[in-house]
Amino acid sequence: MTANYVSDRFPGPDPYAPLADVPSFDIASEDIVDGERLADTLAGDNATSPQLSWSGAPEGTKTYAVTCFDPDAPTASGFWHWSAFNIPADVTELPAGAGAKDDLGVGAVVLTGDSGVQGYYGANPPAGHGPHRYLYAVHAVDTELPADEIANPTQLGFNLNFHSLGRAIIWGWYENQ
Repeated sequence: MTANYVSDRFPGPDPYAPLADVPSFDIASEDIVDGERLADTLAGDNATSPQLSWSGAPEGTKTYAVTCFDPDAPTASGFWHWSAFNIPADVTELPAGAGAKDDLGVGAVVLTGDSGVQGYYGANPPAGHGPHRYLYAVHAVDTELPADEIANPTQLGFNLNFHSLGRAIIWGWYENQ
């Protein structure tokens, strides 16, 4: 089954296709309409991270990770806009703006993304490059991950491949003319 965020309209691949196939669970946002254009408040250098809530994670979930990835960036590796992990299992919501806090306000580990910003960096595709997808994922994780061994979003993604019990994705797109 093809993910709903895969389309000829966008040049990049499905970044989750090569990863371990895990069950999905529910994700919602007051700020993102799945598959629609992102609000300007979620874009640019002064963006605010979206509100996210989730439920129905698989049994055995010990922690969560949250990521935002642009697979359409003009690079061979996409562009990480946000990644945080070791979110306690009893946390099932992040309020809007949580991405500006060093620990999301819940004691999580927040990494520096491809923009050089630690925390949330808004949608910001190059002008004229066309629309880009922004995949906001919550990963249900079977353990607390070793913070001292994970220095960047790619290393987090590698660990999530082996420790995710489930994944929930909500997405939107953005374009700078």
